[in-house]
Amino acid sequence: MDRMIYTSMTGASASSQRQAVLANNLANVSTNGFRAEMSTFRSVPVQGTGSSTRVFALEATSGFVDTPGPVQRTSRNLDAMAMGNAWFAVQGLDGTEGYTRAGSFEVTQAGQLVSASSGLPVLSDGGGAIDVPPGADVALGADGTLTATVAGQRPQAIGRIKLATPTPEDPLKRGDDGLFRAASGEPLPSDVNARLLSGAIEGSNVNAVECMVGMIAASRQFEQQMRLLQTAENDDKTAAQLLSMNG
Repeated sequence: MDRMIYTSMTGASASSQRQAVLANNLANVSTNGFRAEMSTFRSVPVQGTGSSTRVFALEATSGFVDTPGPVQRTSRNLDAMAMGNAWFAVQGLDGTEGYTRAGSFEVTQAGQLVSASSGLPVLSDGGGAIDVPPGADVALGADGTLTATVAGQRPQAIGRIKLATPTPEDPLKRGDDGLFRAASGEPLPSDVNARLLSGAIEGSNVNAVECMVGMIAASRQFEQQMRLLQTAENDDKTAAQLLSMNG
């Protein structure tokens, strides 16, 4: 009885959490550069005297699907897709360096290059913000170099977007703000060999069909766990009635 309650209770909680993860993935199926979140669980016995029969589900790993999304051609000068495993560096709201695959940029009225989706400043390979001259036409090179052209003047390189490539020793982790950061907590070095594809953006790597199938499976699993709880409650009532009759 005791084991059934703990197993079904924590199993229902895990199913509910999995549904939340899948629902968030499905909601971002059209978000440029989005990486599908994933999570796995394992059974863990409760420690302590008299608790050896109690088992609960514990989240074992929480990561993301690190496969590129589809290429979406836009022919826009300030749209770019990071190639391979490279990421764009931006400055988060807390002032720290974060990384994103969303490569649609724009220039603010103050002349600063920012992410079009979040409004966060795009960082250069020197670690600072990138300023664009007023009235300039901006073009992106394959290495991330920004070239500004003002009417009547020659094109001028104004900076290079920082492209960073994580390593197995220092992988990326998703933060609560949606940005990714190195597990070490330190900024990643600029990757001079990283390249981008201008005039295109990366779509979400979420598989909508897999998400919907997973949500149905998680919903059915949740219902099964709740039925187990109901069975445990009924068995408890029956046992109590038998004890009262014997008493």
